Amino acid sequence: METGVEVKKVDSQGRLILPVDWREAEIGESRELYVIKRKGYLKLVAKRRVDLTECFDKVDLGVDSIGNWVSFEKRIYEEVP
Repeated sequence: METGVEVKKVDSQGRLILPVDWREAEIGESRELYVIKRKGYLKLVAKRRVDLTECFDKVDLGVDSIGNWVSFEKRIYEEVP
């Protein structure tokens, strides 16, 4: 996908044509966009399904494993100022 600035005409009903390469790369099959209205401009962001499971198991507790939860919890609370 090539980046840059393009001048587009808006028809009498307020429609414009999005660049084909951007539609294919960013929108895909969902065909939905977020239209963010700001003073002086619009921002178009492709609506994507977010996989929240990518964030699972990402916390670094500073230990390899938790064998005894009570002792682990006690140690964590002792380290908090």
